[in-house]
Amino acid sequence: MARSRCRSASGRTERPRCWARPDMGGSGPHGAVAVVGHVEWVTHVLGTLPARGHIADLVDPLEEPAGGGGVAACAAARLGATVTLFTALGHDAAAQRARRQIHDRGIELLAAARAGAQTPVLSITAPDGERTIMVVGPRMQPTAADPLPWERLARMGAAYYAGEDPGSLQLARNARYLVVTARRLDDLRAAGVRADVLVASASDPAEDPSGLPEALAPGAVIVTDGGRGGTIFEHGRAPRAYAAAEPPGPVVDSYGCGDSFAAGIAVGLARALSLDDAVALGATIGAACTTWRGGIGPRP
Repeated sequence: MARSRCRSASGRTERPRCWARPDMGGSGPHGAVAVVGHVEWVTHVLGTLPARGHIADLVDPLEEPAGGGGVAACAAARLGATVTLFTALGHDAAAQRARRQIHDRGIELLAAARAGAQTPVLSITAPDGERTIMVVGPRMQPTAADPLPWERLARMGAAYYAGEDPGSLQLARNARYLVVTARRLDDLRAAGVRADVLVASASDPAEDPSGLPEALAPGAVIVTDGGRGGTIFEHGRAPRAYAAAEPPGPVVDSYGCGDSFAAGIAVGLARALSLDDAVALGATIGAACTTWRGGIGPRP
């Protein structure tokens, strides 16, 4: 079977195994998108990391519900999709604030209950706009064992998976299209699931999908390279570049751009756009994400 070439962040030429599937899942309605993933309570601050043993003064805190699931759900909603977020929430004040703020974006929130505080995160944005993220404790992820209405995934036009549970990944496969972050390659192996689209970063060797078994090779691999755009690898076609979208304002920070990009692809596929047009939609919302502080942005 023909395979496309992919250049990894290390410069090696790899061959991710990709092929198109004539029937990609169930029969979900166009426009309905599910997101499966975590929500964290994130405090964004401005400053730089201190040297070892020193103290740093961090300023201008901004708090929000974010993380891969929260950011992606809000990005999809901003694009006008009907969004359902499968996640898990704790029992503290931060979890309740997260619930309210996500609900206020018009997102249907299906959250498994967890004991304790919502996972806190500190994101430090440097003067050049790059961020350093520190997660305190384990992420709260939904699992297939949670009493959530997982059967509804079969009615979704697309699902974006940023979870950490092979069972919930198998359930997400019931959506018509499945988009997966390459941060979850181990889950793909454990679940025995083939994604329609895998989104990987050119700058992270851990997201290199070339080691996936052939039976699990995704329909397409999108390798992102930030503001330089990226490359689409799809069976039956030569690798092709896609252009980064122009940010609609000054660049503020990069938190949440990757998950927003992947969410845009899921929305595009749910609307029956071509893969190239879905990637362009993802690039548009990813670029918009650079123009506000944090991941979810101001309410539309």
